[in-house]
Amino acid sequence: MFDTLTDKLNSIFRNITGKGRLSAENIQQALNDVKMALLEADVNYKVVRDLLERIQERSLNIEVHQRLNPGQQFIQIVQQELTAMMGSKESGMKLSSRPPTVVMVAGLQGSGKTTTIGKLARMYKNKGHRPLMAAADVQRPAAILQLQVLGEQLGIPVHSSESQDPVAICKEAKKRAESQGFDILFLDTAGRLHIDEALMEELDRIKQETAPDEILFVADAMTGQDAVHTSQRFNERLDITGVILTKLDGDARGGAALSINYVTRKPIKFVGTGEKLEQIEVFHPERMVSRILGMGDLLTLVEKAQESYDEEQAGKLEQKIRKQQFTLNDFLDQLKKIRKMGSLEQLIKLIPGFGRIKELNSAKPDEKELTRIEAIIGSMTPDERGSYQMINGSRRKRIARGSGTTVQEINRLLQQFAKMQKMFRLFGNGGTPAMPSGYPGMGQGNPLDMMGGGRFRNKLKKKRKIKR
Repeated sequence: MFDTLTDKLNSIFRNITGKGRLSAENIQQALNDVKMALLEADVNYKVVRDLLERIQERSLNIEVHQRLNPGQQFIQIVQQELTAMMGSKESGMKLSSRPPTVVMVAGLQGSGKTTTIGKLARMYKNKGHRPLMAAADVQRPAAILQLQVLGEQLGIPVHSSESQDPVAICKEAKKRAESQGFDILFLDTAGRLHIDEALMEELDRIKQETAPDEILFVADAMTGQDAVHTSQRFNERLDITGVILTKLDGDARGGAALSINYVTRKPIKFVGTGEKLEQIEVFHPERMVSRILGMGDLLTLVEKAQESYDEEQAGKLEQKIRKQQFTLNDFLDQLKKIRKMGSLEQLIKLIPGFGRIKELNSAKPDEKELTRIEAIIGSMTPDERGSYQMINGSRRKRIARGSGTTVQEINRLLQQFAKMQKMFRLFGNGGTPAMPSGYPGMGQGNPLDMMGGGRFRNKLKKKRKIKR
């Protein structure tokens, strides 16, 4: 979502860090460029005006820091002010000291409200809570069924009723949560295609009758400033406690994410980063700004890894590698875990410094390669996965037919896996394998090669040759 803005800001910062000293003229030019970049990203013009005033005031009074040149200090000021504009610190969801915590979720139709409730319920179930979801959207016929399907997938109960009164449904759900020991109740309220008085009156009545601890407004980040204006309207009527931004993985310019907290004075609490139920994150303003400025987000990357791996599994994997028992079965398991963390393109952008490398932005990893590898290994017998050396010519033809690939692709995968095993043997013997020069993690025979990284690395090599 922020790719264009990130590119423009990085270009501005490269220019200003090249200056030996900063003058009022240098700063004004940089501010003008930052202003245009933010406006083109669809950031609210009042937000841009106030932001630039604060940056200008601080930039003109820069005190020389012995470790930073003036240009670097200017970048630091922009980073700090952007973070303050987006909320300074993460807030998350506040849980009541007297369960159940009632969470009323509101928003317009099409914003991803019902799916977001499923994501939140899954997140808190994984943290050890007992959530209950209430299907109170009687306006959209498929909403109740959608929530019930999500509940079945997640193993989370859904409260529904034949009643057409959403207020009564919410009251019944709260009583059920209290009597059956559920500690979080998510209320899926009705949405409309646009704000109208009937919708607001209904939401008002639900608020009065259930006394929710949290009122979260779900905003579609793809709608830009419309999301900001709509959140304002909901806030004026319901006094929302926070915002959830969905579809942050889309192609919109990102203005809503940068404006909504400053305009509503209510924090962004969560962001949806994809369609899968695990693709939701607690919103951390400083981390988001770090991504926007192309500085990566290592903490989020670590958290994603922790969600996919536990210490016991990691210990077993380490032992297999040390004992040279790492098989294609293990590799397939690791591949699936990595895919659960998100797309390779998203993960690479979380690595500090990678977002600023132009070649990485244009030569994207081949996600289809992951699917091909899964299909190839899935077409092997258990014995073949355990001992790939037994895969002869006839077996390769059978695997190619079963996976919809070619014998050449089977050969390439097995050759790369053999190189990776050789690298693991060096690690297991206490050695350090020599990695070819290039970007970190791009060495031939490493796991990234086997997940589309090989083609990715070749594109980078071609670009370098052209430049020379």
